[in-house]
Amino acid sequence: MTVTLTRPGAPAQITRVNDSATMVRVDGLTKRFPVRRGWMETIRHPVARQHATALAGVTFTVERSEFFGLLGENGAGKTTLFKILASLIVPDAGTVTVNGLDVVKDSARVRGLLAPVIADERSLNWRLSARENLRLFAALHNLHGAAGEQRVNELMEITGIADTGSKMVGQFSSGMKQRLLIARALLSRPSVLLLDEPTRSLDPLGARRFREFLRDEIVARQRCTVLIATHRAEEALELCDRIAILDRGVVRAVGTPTELASRIVGERYYLWTLAPSHPALACLAAQGTVTNVVTGERDEDGWTRVQLEIPGGPRTASDVIAALAAEHMPIASFERVRLPLAELIERIVANRGTVMADA
Repeated sequence: MTVTLTRPGAPAQITRVNDSATMVRVDGLTKRFPVRRGWMETIRHPVARQHATALAGVTFTVERSEFFGLLGENGAGKTTLFKILASLIVPDAGTVTVNGLDVVKDSARVRGLLAPVIADERSLNWRLSARENLRLFAALHNLHGAAGEQRVNELMEITGIADTGSKMVGQFSSGMKQRLLIARALLSRPSVLLLDEPTRSLDPLGARRFREFLRDEIVARQRCTVLIATHRAEEALELCDRIAILDRGVVRAVGTPTELASRIVGERYYLWTLAPSHPALACLAAQGTVTNVVTGERDEDGWTRVQLEIPGGPRTASDVIAALAAEHMPIASFERVRLPLAELIERIVANRGTVMADA
């Protein structure tokens, strides 16, 4: 699959190798909303109308059992896109299909395939236990008797909430509530899960554990196709198979995390050492194995941060570390440079038009 960084208003150009594997297809999606006006402006110009564009020609595909990320800052259009996918609002232009079903023409059947999970969901009964909540929603899905109880037990095991007993949901941590919401969404055995900012209220450790749970249990074990909307670059880069960068309603790039990092962010690393002028590093720089070596800050113990670029990906970076260690260069840490989301999007916009091959 090949992907082209796009100009504002133009759809991402995607060449699909196996179209039958596509679960979600978004093609030329556009949505505008009327702008709220003050009462004075309404009196002066009663028939005037202004609209804000939330989505402008958005195009991408999601394959079956893929973990696909929508990465963008607040206001990028992620939630609007999810609402259209869930058939909660209708697009102004373009089409969206889920497993070949149009979300507008076949909205009822699409809702049977797709389940949204919202972080600040309020429909759980906080005075009931997790099991009682699941039994209630199982009944709404016509899961009764032994079949319903079996499904509830299965999902409580899958999501790791089987040991909560009679504890009321109102006493759950944010992470446990998220797991319960996932369990509730899986009651109907959906093919697609929509996760809107699922780790927004979690601490860093809880967020990492929750991401591992999503990856290992929901995608690998349940074989769900997952779309996650997030404004956390580290979450999307660590979790997703592919990512679409959404900026002010426009898809700026689509690709794998490795691809986006190497082609847009670059193969840059931080090296902390006591010998920033070590001959081994100078030799690698002379050979061109490492480039753009820049000596940075130094701490009170003498450790100096050196920024460098290593073309060739992680394998070459591993060889560089081995070569430096063999020459007894003192190294405290070696890490890849991660850019903040805002800077990542700025670089993508600046480099639009660059063709990237999907790994």
